[in-house]
Amino acid sequence: MATLSLRERVIVGAGVAAALVVGGYLLVVEPLLVRARTVDTVVPAREATLERRRLLVSQRPRLVQELAAVDERLETESARLLRGPTPPLAASQLQKLVKDLLPGGSAPAGRLEIRSERVLPPADHQGLQEIGIELTLVGSIRDIVAALTRMERTDRLLALKDVKIRVVAPGQPRELLATLTVAGYLLPDAGS
Repeated sequence: MATLSLRERVIVGAGVAAALVVGGYLLVVEPLLVRARTVDTVVPAREATLERRRLLVSQRPRLVQELAAVDERLETESARLLRGPTPPLAASQLQKLVKDLLPGGSAPAGRLEIRSERVLPPADHQGLQEIGIELTLVGSIRDIVAALTRMERTDRLLALKDVKIRVVAPGQPRELLATLTVAGYLLPDAGS
């Protein structure tokens, strides 16, 4: 091979130097710049996420207090539910509770007669089982109003789902026939 002249060596050296500079820029500097731009866009988002998590962690004592208050309220409200491991036992308890509330039942005063009673099939309502009974009562307006008032004021959670009131006979307007659908609630996994 022929030896290169000084001028050719300078041109080849400048070409190699230019190739090294361009290659170094493309292989080293450009990836570093791309990474720096990416970090500049990612860091604020990560800082915001970190700040939200810090705020959430700082709210822990308040959230623990709220959870304790909700648990306490749940405990007091669940005491108002029917007790019994199964819906039939809860329905029996509901029947006894309603009969105790009726005037003329075990409650004093009044002449309210129970003509019929029927246990309705349990229905599921957002995690609670609704246990219903249908009662047909005969009595005066005063006795029926007293029964409804006692049901409203009981410490148990009762819902009056349906009320139908009619006169027993046209010649006896003082006697009314009332059909009530009363529901109580049971936690499906609640024990006795």
